[in-house]
Amino acid sequence: MLTVRILFEVFKMSPQQRKTVFVSSFGDNILHTVEALKKQYSGNIVILKDVGCRYSYREDSQTSVLSFDMKKPYAFILSIYHLATCEKVFVDNYFGFLAAANFRDNVECIQLWHASGAVKRFGLKDPSIHNRTKRANERFRKVYSKFDHVVVGSEKMADIFKESFGLSDTQILRTGVPRTDYYFKEEDNEDIKARMERKHPRIKGKKVILYAPTFRDNKLTDPDIQLNLKLMYENLQEDYVLLMRLHPAIRTKFMNSFPNFIIDVSTGEKINELLMITDLLITDYSSIPYEFSLLNKPMIFYSYDLEDYSRARGFWDDYHSMVPGPVAYTSEEIIEIILNEPYNMNVVNQFSLDWNQYSKGQSSQQLIQAIYGDVAEKEEALFEQR
Repeated sequence: MLTVRILFEVFKMSPQQRKTVFVSSFGDNILHTVEALKKQYSGNIVILKDVGCRYSYREDSQTSVLSFDMKKPYAFILSIYHLATCEKVFVDNYFGFLAAANFRDNVECIQLWHASGAVKRFGLKDPSIHNRTKRANERFRKVYSKFDHVVVGSEKMADIFKESFGLSDTQILRTGVPRTDYYFKEEDNEDIKARMERKHPRIKGKKVILYAPTFRDNKLTDPDIQLNLKLMYENLQEDYVLLMRLHPAIRTKFMNSFPNFIIDVSTGEKINELLMITDLLITDYSSIPYEFSLLNKPMIFYSYDLEDYSRARGFWDDYHSMVPGPVAYTSEEIIEIILNEPYNMNVVNQFSLDWNQYSKGQSSQQLIQAIYGDVAEKEEALFEQR
């Protein structure tokens, strides 16, 4: 942190530039925002990718991409230079460096959070806050204080952000979540399906189940995913294929045991494309359902550790009333639900209306308009005054 603070002060001696910087961890919201920005913005765009970012960005005469990693000193120092000399910063996660980032007064920092909704509590409402040191809590608050704006897709999420980050209502941008624009591009659906069928021929002619659970830290060393894949194979393989979206560190002995039924999509696939070809989602406490509900497809919530997880992480509301689908606690219950299909799609539709209130297919453009206004005229006039 001291290094970041010192570098910031040194680089702030350089002139401020007509430049927007994106700090990318999850990547998809930033990808859509950058695409919308480039349509009307002539300033420089710099994308800083942290070590966990899986997205690739195209570089061109306007756009530079750097590794935001202290283990790569030159790229890291250059990243701090760009942050210290830009006019706008977009982030898509909690980044500790913000606590030490002393931006100029006219710089706007916009939080493009990586989820459209929230089951679990986080930020100032995370139960673990009581176990943190006073210094750690002060650092969290410093980071949150750097957010000038936070983008939301609904009033429900606006209320959660205000509590989690200690924000006022004026800091909420009700423009919709940029990455949800993807689900409104109907002309791309068939191309995505055809491409995925070429890559994974086994899905052709079958119903697709996607299992995408929340990443649990303790499961990185324990490969037991609490899912009876053998039983699912015996009961479902005739009509279904099962896509497994697990943490890349998890390896289970069953992944290759049923090659005509199970497909490992833990790496190498974009989640939005997987959702487009999915007929049934199985998840637990993930944020994926908030966007999947836009596709009006059924979901099952496999919450075998509900009590333990609720005690450790905390939920915003009663879990059973929050989720838009049946809850299962065993593999047998999952199979029974799949075979009998007791889904209430009216509940799914209402869930989507509640959480995607402002996400209607134009979120990226609405965000750019809200932050930049008439970019060409506004930015040119600003720099002519300097």
